[in-house]
Amino acid sequence: MNKKLLLITSLVAGIFFSPSLKAQSSDDMVAVYRWYSQVDREYATFAENEYQEGQLLHWKYNDKTLLFYAYKNPGPDRVAVYRWVNPVTKDIVSIAEDEFKDDDMIKMGYREKTLQFYAPIRRADNRVPVYRWYIKKREDWVTIPEEGNTDLYFKKGYSKKTFQYYGIKRSVDESLYHSPL
Repeated sequence: MNKKLLLITSLVAGIFFSPSLKAQSSDDMVAVYRWYSQVDREYATFAENEYQEGQLLHWKYNDKTLLFYAYKNPGPDRVAVYRWVNPVTKDIVSIAEDEFKDDDMIKMGYREKTLQFYAPIRRADNRVPVYRWYIKKREDWVTIPEEGNTDLYFKKGYSKKTFQYYGIKRSVDESLYHSPL
């Protein structure tokens, strides 16, 4: 009887105190979206509440697409992801802290380094690899999770597919974001 009670108690404690389950059910999660700028004809990645949605719509962004979820706070096995803006090419890119040195980003014309979120760097069941793609004709970098037919991006002129980090898939919550209020 004591063994059964110990087993049940251990299972319940494991569910409530598991770091991955706790992190996914806490306020530490943030949705990450891709928006399309009608003005600059480029994609940009923004964490939820990085800008107010009304402001992005006013700036002529549309085609909001949920990409993945990430963390709001630093932690073990997480990398900081920053937004950089190139005022000349109008490109907005999300770059993990270890991808390029700040000096290199500045030499490429990027400014306004701003923290967006923290992304996992380790593979897990509920994670999807996230890549940065480049399209030369528009000098645009775009963040795309590895889902579906990525050959489509090659056909559209994208190249230089580069792994960045992992995004967290939360398909349980996804329907909530797309349901009417």
